[in-house]
Amino acid sequence: MFGLTFLPDWTWIIILPALFFAMYAQAKVQGTYQRYSRVHARSGLTGAQVARRLLDRAGLTHIPVEMSRGMLSDHFDPREGVIRLSPGVYQSNSLAALGIAAHETGHALQHDDGYFPLAFRNNLFPVASIGSQLAFPLFFIGFLFGTTSLGYLMDIGILLFAFAVLFQLVTLPVEYNASNRAIAMLGEGGYLTREEIGPAREVLNAAALTYLAAAAVALTQLFRLLILRDRRR
Repeated sequence: MFGLTFLPDWTWIIILPALFFAMYAQAKVQGTYQRYSRVHARSGLTGAQVARRLLDRAGLTHIPVEMSRGMLSDHFDPREGVIRLSPGVYQSNSLAALGIAAHETGHALQHDDGYFPLAFRNNLFPVASIGSQLAFPLFFIGFLFGTTSLGYLMDIGILLFAFAVLFQLVTLPVEYNASNRAIAMLGEGGYLTREEIGPAREVLNAAALTYLAAAAVALTQLFRLLILRDRRR
């Protein structure tokens, strides 16, 4: 979603720690998922079955649970009102699968509850998407012509990118809240034993780490753009 460095300048070093953190987070989530995708839940229920039961229990019988394509492509689509689970989650009865399925169900419950951070993020998405696409081209043009009347394009680029950064920041409470809901539902519903709750939480915490890393990368990118603008002027 976010462009990387495009200017030959020392300031690219600013984002290196965040990039390394992002690489670590990605490796962490993949490793944790692979580990607990091989550990089966005692309930024997699949991710699809757990999601269905949790939805029905919450009165959301109208929300279907479908199988999507690709690994870790799990998501709740608020526009179509559907939960889509990857094959490895939909068909599996692993601890990882149940944790992820419950997490996506948590998003469905957030949508039904009118959870403000989720509603705000959904409304912010169009602006953030446009901002992430146009921010760097506009900033680059403004940087090249910084001493002319086109220099203001740097400010516009920074403003647009700030919306993208805000989107990443708002995503954090949304994801952590969905994970907390997931763990609570799995435990209270008896879908996981006390011993199984820990691994499921570990899977969700690893996934949340990727969102934290994305926010860190976005913030350091924004900080770098501000430095480049001030130096250009």
